[in-house]
Order: sequence, then C-alpha cells, then structure tokens
Amino acid sequence: MADMLGTAAPGHDDALTRARELLREHPLVDGHNDLPWVARELTGYDFEALDIGGPLSTTQTDLPRLAEGGVGAQFWSVFVPSTLQGDSAVTATLEQIDGVHRMIGTYADRLALARTADEVEAATTTGRLASLLGAEGGHSIGCSLGTLRLLHVLGVRYLTLTHNDNTPWADSATDVPVVGGLSEFGREVVREMNRLGMMVDLSHVATTTMHAALETADAPVIFSHSSAFALCDTPRNVPDDVLGTLPSNGGVCMVTFVPEFVSPATAAWRVEAAAAAAEVGVEARDWEAFGRFTATWQREHPKPDATIEQVVAHLEHVREVAGIDHVGIGGDYDGTDTFPVGLEDVSGYPRLVAALLERSWSTAEVSQLVRGNTLRVMRDVEAVARDLQATRAPSLKTWSALDGGV
Repeated sequence: MADMLGTAAPGHDDALTRARELLREHPLVDGHNDLPWVARELTGYDFEALDIGGPLSTTQTDLPRLAEGGVGAQFWSVFVPSTLQGDSAVTATLEQIDGVHRMIGTYADRLALARTADEVEAATTTGRLASLLGAEGGHSIGCSLGTLRLLHVLGVRYLTLTHNDNTPWADSATDVPVVGGLSEFGREVVREMNRLGMMVDLSHVATTTMHAALETADAPVIFSHSSAFALCDTPRNVPDDVLGTLPSNGGVCMVTFVPEFVSPATAAWRVEAAAAAAEVGVEARDWEAFGRFTATWQREHPKPDATIEQVVAHLEHVREVAGIDHVGIGGDYDGTDTFPVGLEDVSGYPRLVAALLERSWSTAEVSQLVRGNTLRVMRDVEAVARDLQATRAPSLKTWSALDGGV
C-alpha cells in the first residue's frame, strides 16, 4: 500500500485515518491467531522469555501491534498438529489452553478472558483485549464428548471439526474421504456443541462435512479462517453453494489472509511444493514437516506475494454470495510464514479497512465485518444453548456405540 512506501496520496491518508477511527469505535474481533503454538515452540510458554508486552521480531503478533491494528478481541487457537492423536492430542491441547490462561494472567492489565459476547463487550469497556479460545481440530477431543464438555468448561468457544487430517468421525478437506462428511458420532458432536454453546467451526473440513454439519446444526456455524473457493481454487476455501446457505443458518465466514488461500498464484505454488515434498516422502498435510520442507524449497522456488486487493476481493465475494451479515475476518497470524503485502503482521488491519472504505464500503458495513457479525453469531449460539439445555441432557453417546468402532 502507498502509505508503506512513504508516498501515500492524500485520499489514501484520509481513508487510513478514517479506518483507524472506525476501529477505535468498533475494535476488530479476529477469528484465528496461532501465537499460542509459537509460544510453545519458542519458549515453552515462558512469557518472560517471549515478552509479548513489547515489540517482537520473532512473531507476527504482540500486544503493541494488536493495539496498533485496532484489534479488540482475539480468538487464540489452542491448536495442536493432527499428527498427534488420542491421549497425546488431548494432553497437548490442555497444555495449549493452560498456556493461553497463563498468557492472559501475565498481561492481566491488557488482556481479559472472554467466554461470551457480553464478556467481549465488558473487556472493551475496560480497555483490554478480549481473549477467547478456539480448538483447531476434532482430534483435540479424542472421540470423547466428556472431553468436549471439559474444553468448554476451560473456556474453549469453538471447535474446528478437523485439521489437515480426518478424525474418525469427520472428513478433512485435505485428506482422503472416509466417512462421507460426518459419521453418526460426528453429528452427535455437532449437536452437543450446540447444546453447550460452542461454535461449530467448518474451516479445514471437506465440503461434504460442511453440508452435513449445516444439516445437523441448530445454531449458526463459523468458518474461523477460510476464504472463497470461487476466487482461489483450494480445498481449504468455501464454495459458493455453502456460502449461499449461511443466511438461512445465520453463520459467518471469516476471511483469512493466508496467501495460499487468497492468491491463485500462491495456491499453485503450494501445489507444486506439495508434489516436490511427496517425492521425498513428506506429506503436505503434515503441517510441521511440510513447513520445514517449504522453508528450504522456496529458496529456489520463491513464493508469489498476495495483495490486500486480493483479500478485499474475497471479502466482497463473500458479501455478494452470503450477504453483509455473514462475513468476518480471521487473519491466521503466526499460523503461516508469509502474509499479503501490507498485512504482514497484526498491525495491518487498518490498511485493509482503508482499502474497503476506498471501495465505498459504508461505516455500518465495515463495523459489521470487523465486529458486529461475529458478536451476533456468538449471541445466537449462546441463545440456542440456553434453549437446548432446558430440554436436552448432556449426551452420553460414544463413538464406538454410534459408529461401531470402525
């Protein structure tokens, strides 16, 4: 963007000023940030060694840049790789949750735990960043509804049904289909999440899983970090026939900034990288191994840049197909290595908002995008849960009983 080059046109300066003012009035709610995993890998959650209270060069996220970016609420992903399964996945997820709670406690003057939309608003009134938790992948519950309920007790407010690998009860977008979307236990997971008031996150899942979850759900769903398939042909994005169901469901697609999901050229680069990785025995869906491979491979095969304009195009496509009430933002910072030019870290959100204002998005539309839609979905999910809890007991059904242990 021109302001980064030091030669901004007067009109752009005005849009950037208006963007910052808008974000002060409507602090952004972002759907996905992987800082907790980075904290685990870099320092084992030692927030003295990784002091996010000051500027950092080792991460895309810290508290000063979140403030500069106008972020008022952040869903922290308590992600663990789907190469972990069973008890190992559950244990690592609990460690991630503990790490986020410790982070919130360490910076209690600037962060506040939030479990409801009202608690997000309360954090904003005290000048603190509302910190929410989202679990990225059904492997984190180990095929146990009891574990799902305990994650909710610990503050987790969404569960992504899969990560890069299938679970025994749900098909991933990047694995070979096994159950045809959701198994009977998978549908029971969705029903129990609705009863708890935990949002069903359909990022990472196969299209068949999206449709099965939408058929099963009593409450709005979310895509915490996905973009539009029509603009970038990758299985991690959301096709138009699914986006078109969001008005009747009430859910929201939180457009992500990951270049491989935004730019067709970068998506093609990833396909080439995956083929090269397969030749040396590395699976692209193995998040850690593939990341190590591409870090070396791209020295001779540079990754194409994505742009703010491409992110804007995805936002506008979701708005066109699903409607202004059903679009949000899920940056996925610290979840990948590069981001679009001008959006390299969490301080970049005002530049995106300025680009939208320059394209004649109204203040009301932008306020819905950055905050209103996600809080509305949270409130709707909470209301459905209150109703269901009056009529439905916690489910005692098991994967082995519903799916036959196969």
